[in-house]
Order: sequence, then C-alpha cells, then structure tokens
Amino acid sequence: MERKEYTITLYTENSIGLIGRISGIFSRRKINIESLNTSPSEAEGIHRFTLVIHETEDVVKKICRQLEKQVDVLKAYFNTDDEIVWQEQALYKVPTSVVAEKVYVERLLRQYGASTVVIREDYIVFETAGHREEIDRLTEELNKYGLIEFVRGARIAIIKKSAGFHEKLLEFDNREPSPHLVENEYLDQRDDVFTM
Repeated sequence: MERKEYTITLYTENSIGLIGRISGIFSRRKINIESLNTSPSEAEGIHRFTLVIHETEDVVKKICRQLEKQVDVLKAYFNTDDEIVWQEQALYKVPTSVVAEKVYVERLLRQYGASTVVIREDYIVFETAGHREEIDRLTEELNKYGLIEFVRGARIAIIKKSAGFHEKLLEFDNREPSPHLVENEYLDQRDDVFTM
C-alpha cells in the first residue's frame, strides 16, 4: 500500500498526561507526527487533537483503533486531505524598510492574504493562513527580501461531512437505559466466590 498524508482527529477528555500517552503510541511504531494541534472542541469539556502523519491506510486504521483503547479518548477519525477543510497559520517578521521600499513585497503579502499584526520602526509582523504549499511559497519569496523570523502553526482541520461529533455525543447522552434488567448471578454467593 502507498504511504500518504492522513489527518487524524481525536476527541478526548482533557486529562493530564494524555498527550504523552498519545505520542507514545506513535513513537513505539516509529511514526513521525508531522503536525500536532490540540484545542477545546465544539462540545463542552471535550478536547480535540489534530495530528498529521505520512503512513499507509492499514497502519492508520490500526493506530486509530489503538488510540480509541485509551481511556480518555472518546473517538478517533482519520481522513485524507480531500475529506477535510484544513489550514495552517504562519507569522512572518519582515524588515520595515523592505515593505516600504519594495512594492513587490507589498503585492506579494496582499496576494497571500497576509494581514499586519505589529508595525515597528525596524520590522513588521504579518500573519496568514493557508495550505502548507502556499505558506512554503510565501516563505521562499520573503527569504529573498531579508525575512527575519518565521513560525508556522500546526494544522487545524474540519471534516467535510455535515454531521459533527457533537451530534453523536448528544445522541449518546439522550439514549434511554436498556429496558432489560440483568441480574448478577454471583450476587447472593459472596462467601463462595470470594474465598481466601
């Protein structure tokens, strides 16, 4: 099978040490995490992890099943780039003189939808969002004009399907308990079962 880029989305409880356990699953399999983002989700008390890896579909399926075995992981999804809407964010620090003197740089920043965050006498900070290739191209162009500093954020992604995880959570919460009562067959046999 062909290795390709997959985005894994995890819905989790917000508990201490979970990120270490999640990264441990990838480390044991010698899989590099290209990008990792974590944030609150649309459901109160539920957090969302977005991870990007290059792997085969079989391996990704196995990893998702293993991730779902973690106590704090509620659901794990994996998607190709065609199945999600995704962006990365970037900040660029460029010398003020370059932007003021070079009309091309100003046009370039406008072309990539960059907006100004900070203006100082010695530098200007711009931010933009886009796909990795777009950010790479803008970075390459700005390097020609004395790019001082650059930082990129991790991928954020939303699944294209209209139904979200929040609906599944509500559906689960609203289910009625089972009408069938199951009795514990060992309830009355305490002394026979628990002996030393």
